[in-house]
Amino acid sequence: MARFLLRRAGFLLLTLVFTSLLIFLITQALPGDVARILLGREASAQALAQLRAQLGLDRPLPIQYLTWLGDFVRGDWGTSFSTGQPVRELVLSRLGNSLQLAGLTLLIAVPTAVGLGVLAALYEESWIDTVISLASLSVVGLPEFITGLVLIQVFSFRLGWLPANSSIAPGTGLVAALPYLVLPALTATLVLLAYVARLTRASVLVELGRPYVRTAVLKGVPWRRVVIAHVLRNALLPTITVIAISFGWLISGLIVVENVFNYPGLGRLLTFAIARRDIPLLQAVALVAVLGFALANLVADILYAVFNPRITLR
Repeated sequence: MARFLLRRAGFLLLTLVFTSLLIFLITQALPGDVARILLGREASAQALAQLRAQLGLDRPLPIQYLTWLGDFVRGDWGTSFSTGQPVRELVLSRLGNSLQLAGLTLLIAVPTAVGLGVLAALYEESWIDTVISLASLSVVGLPEFITGLVLIQVFSFRLGWLPANSSIAPGTGLVAALPYLVLPALTATLVLLAYVARLTRASVLVELGRPYVRTAVLKGVPWRRVVIAHVLRNALLPTITVIAISFGWLISGLIVVENVFNYPGLGRLLTFAIARRDIPLLQAVALVAVLGFALANLVADILYAVFNPRITLR
C-alpha cells in the first residue's frame, strides 16, 4: 500500500509539472497584450514597457515559467490583474464554493443514479427499465442552461420554493448556502444521472449473468443478499471511476451551471479570468482544476482495491 501510494504520488507530481508547463505555454500564446489591456489603448510605449518590466513579462519564457512555478509551490500565486486581490485567497475562496456544490451534487446524483441503474437491471426489458432509460436519456440530452432555466421557472417563479439566483456572499457556510445550492446541484445531477445510471445498469446485468450468482441462488442465499453483497460489490467498480472523474469535472467544469445561477464557483472564476486575460488568475485556476482531477483519480484507484479484493496495491 505504501509503495503504491508513493508511486502514485510521484506520477501525480510529474503530471502536475507537465500540465503546469502546458498551462503556462497556452496562457502565453493567448492573443492580446496584457500590459495594453491593463493600461488601455492610449497608453504610451514607455508606460507599457514599465508595466511589462514590473510584471516580469520582459524576461525570457523559461525564467518566467520557473519563477511562476516556484512561487506557486511556495504559496505565492501572485496578484490578480483585474481585481488587485491575492490570487491564492481568491481561488481558494471560490474552490470552497465549488466543493460545496460538488459535494451536494454527488450526494444527490450518486445514490439516485446507482439506485435507478440497479432497478433497471433487476427489471430488465420491463416497463420500469423502459421508463428509467427514456427519462434519463431525455434529460441528459438537454443542455445545462436549458435544464437550469426550466428548474428556475418551475421551482422559483411558479412554486416559489427556491431562489433563482445563487449568488452567495464570500465565506457563507454550507447550512446558510444550502437553499441557494439546490437548483444548481439538481441541474448538475441531471447531467450525470443518465450516464451513471446506464453504466450501473450494464455492469449489474453482466454480473447477474455470472456463474457465482446462479451458484449462490442454488445454495439458498437470499436474493437481496446476493444482489447487495455480491453483485453490487463487483458491478460498482466501473461506476467508481466515473464518479471520481465526475468529481474532478464538478470542481471546475460547471461553467455553464454556475453562470446560469450566478454562482461564485471556480468555473465562473475561470470565465472571468479568460474574459479579462488575467494570466495569474487563469493559471492558478487551471492548475488547481488539474490537481482536483489527479486527486480524484488517485482516490478511484484506492477505492477500486477496496471493493475488489483481486486487486492488490503494491
